[in-house]
Amino acid sequence: MGDAMKVVLAGGTGFLGQALASYLTQCGYEVCILTRGHARIRDSIRYVHWNGRSLTGWEEELEGAYAIVNFAGKSVNCLYTKKNKREIITSRIDSVQVIDRAVLQLSVKPKVIVQAGSLAIFGNTAQVCDEHAAHGEGFSVQVCEMWEEAFFFKPIPEVRKVMLRIGFALGRDGGALEPLMKLVRYGAGGTIGSGQQYISWLHMDDLNGMFRYAIENDNAEGIYNATGVAPVTNKHFMATLRSVMGRGWQLPAPSPLVRIGAYVIMRADPELALSGRNCLPARFVKEGFPFKHTELDRALTDIVKESR
Repeated sequence: MGDAMKVVLAGGTGFLGQALASYLTQCGYEVCILTRGHARIRDSIRYVHWNGRSLTGWEEELEGAYAIVNFAGKSVNCLYTKKNKREIITSRIDSVQVIDRAVLQLSVKPKVIVQAGSLAIFGNTAQVCDEHAAHGEGFSVQVCEMWEEAFFFKPIPEVRKVMLRIGFALGRDGGALEPLMKLVRYGAGGTIGSGQQYISWLHMDDLNGMFRYAIENDNAEGIYNATGVAPVTNKHFMATLRSVMGRGWQLPAPSPLVRIGAYVIMRADPELALSGRNCLPARFVKEGFPFKHTELDRALTDIVKESR
């Protein structure tokens, strides 16, 4: 690429951001991460301090950057107290708005801003959801609606905006899969709740590829469901995971038990485990995105063998 093109990852210190940072570095990009932590350099990636809501100098990093990817937002993996709910909302809206403000001031603007969003906008449903499906109801849905509205509120001339509604991303050493692997290891990896709730899963390789597609494809704009082509029920998912990890049948976790465990042990909202959605990446399929992982057992085998 000659001079490496720069991609700035806002809030890129989490599981998905770190995976994308190392992938983009391998693809020859220069990566800079905006973090609430200390400024530093690690593995040729520069970390620059920001607070996610005001212009304090970090915006200079955006000058001439090829793309911005925004991951910023408080984790939803928490108890939904009033304080946490407020933070979940403000951390998302603030970061979206301050990035817009920063980009509007630049003399050389990025080609694209990619926003990491969520399939949670569809609520808890077994109906197949493409990008145009009806939204669900509840707190998580409202967060997603406010978030998407804030992101698309201010079109910026010559800058594409892409929202990836991300599914249940399966990767090594962390992320959504780790607690489920732990359950299986400890013999508690049976069906969770009714087992009929859908998991719209995708392999991290494909998610990284989707981010790259959004960054490099000049026609990519608007909303995409960033998920795999073969969602499965929780019952099917847990059975496949046990099989890949070489474990037999394990006790199911009925809903009341999951609720108690979530509040007392995990300190998280039980709906994260008990609700599900059946989503398809209709736009990616239509546009010919090359999925690497379309079968759950193979995707899990690939991850589990690397994690051992």
